This record gives sequence, structure tokens and C-alpha cells, in this order.
Amino acid sequence: MARCAPYTLLLFLMLLAAGRVQAQAGPPFQTDDPTPVDLGHYEAYIFGTVDGTPAELDPTGPAFEFNWGAVPRIQLHAILPFGAVMPSNNPIYAPGGTGASAYGLTDMEFGVKYGFVRQTAHRPQIGSFTMLEVPTGSYSKGLGVGKVWYKLPLWVEKEFGPWSLVGGMGYGVVPQKDYRNYLYGGFLVKREFSKKLELSIELFSHAREGFAAAQTQASAMIDAGGYYHFKNPGLQLLFAYGHSIAGQTENYGYLGLYKTWGKDKGTGTDSADPPSEHFF
Repeated sequence: MARCAPYTLLLFLMLLAAGRVQAQAGPPFQTDDPTPVDLGHYEAYIFGTVDGTPAELDPTGPAFEFNWGAVPRIQLHAILPFGAVMPSNNPIYAPGGTGASAYGLTDMEFGVKYGFVRQTAHRPQIGSFTMLEVPTGSYSKGLGVGKVWYKLPLWVEKEFGPWSLVGGMGYGVVPQKDYRNYLYGGFLVKREFSKKLELSIELFSHAREGFAAAQTQASAMIDAGGYYHFKNPGLQLLFAYGHSIAGQTENYGYLGLYKTWGKDKGTGTDSADPPSEHFF
């Protein structure tokens, strides 16, 4: 599973009300964004992640993500992940962090991103990214939750010049024994340094998620990383690493390859470059 009640984020979100399009978040970061893939465009990722605490390490990989701009303002999303669960079995964290290590298919993710407020010169983009986690991983081995659970976030973004601001908050609904519903949120700042390189830093925090999760306590993290654009149009290397600064000790890492392509509706023109309102 992934992701304290981050009240300081409310102040950050107020800053988003001030400030042009093409902000980005999402992979490789934990903060997401409200901008759907443009109509008729596609995104594909192959990636690996690691998210762990002293109670448990949860690496993922290989994992495959696919996004489709199915209709205007709406993106369909799916992830097929393989991963591992590696409990520490340290009695200090009991009843959390106990059990045998295992590897295999984990819970699949399906989602719908809806950008219901478009960004203009005077207002930010606002949208939701509802996610449904399907119990395809083995519950008995700790590779899955064993029941359908949900992520219900609201995200905001704004760009000015080479700078982008993205942030928001969400609520995880996990109706399973030894798991908890939890609040999470993040704020990210991105700067474009060249046509090839963009770097970002984020603050991300979450409440405790239950003894069956690696995140048995609340944690606030700072993650840093970015995007390297290859000469091949639409192809990027995504990378990030982060560590907790408050709460439970936690590490986060992401490394992946991303490709975007599609045909602009009404023009018949193929485009391998990121759409004008979505860069990753």
C-alpha cells in the first residue's frame, strides 16, 4: 500500500491560486496532477519503485502503466504491477511487519482522471483522479489487500514561466482488517532547466495506514527527482528518491521509462511529443 494529516499543505494549496499550463506531477513522484492526457493520446510506462519503513520493505517491479485520453477532459488509467513484500519481523513493530517474504503479482490499479476546471491565466487547473485497487495479489502472502479499496484525491496545478506548482490532498478507503482509512497529500515544485531536463522537489505526507501496511505510522517525506527527455520524441527517463523528515522513517524511490504518442483529433497529425497541457 501507499501513502499524517498534512495541514501545512493547505497553505501551499492557497499559493496555487496565483501564478500558465504544462505543470506536471505524477510519476516519478507521489504527488499527482489534475490534467488528463489529451484526447486521442496515450502514455505508457515501465517502472520499478521501492517504498519501505523499518517495519516492512515493499519493492515493485516490473510494473506497467497505461493511460489513454479517451474523451475530452477524461483519462483512463491502469497499472499491472509485480512486486514483493519483505517484512522485517522485528518484534518492536509487532503486530506490524511480520510474516514471510514473497514476490508476485500485486493489486492492479484502475483509475479515471477528470479535469473539471481548466487552467487559464488567472485560475489553476483542478481535477480528480479516482483510483480503484483490485485484489489481484495474494492476500495470504501479503501481496494484496484482499478487498477492493479506493483512493479519492483532488489535485490542483499552476505554471508560471519555467516554474510549475502542483498539490492536493486525498483519502484512502481500505475496508480490510488491520488496514486503516488514511489521509494523504503533497505539494511539488518543478523547474524546466532545458528542453532535455526538468527537476522537481516535493513534500508528501500520509497518515498511518494500519499494521498490515508498511506505513504503520504517519510520515512526512521530501522527494527529489526529474525527467530526462531523450532525442526520440516522447521518450523520457523518470527518476526520484526521497526520505522522511518527520514521523516514521520511510524511503521512497522510482525509476522508469515513459513514452507518449497519439494523433491530434481533428488534424490527423501524429504527435509523439507530450500534449500541450500534459508533459509526462
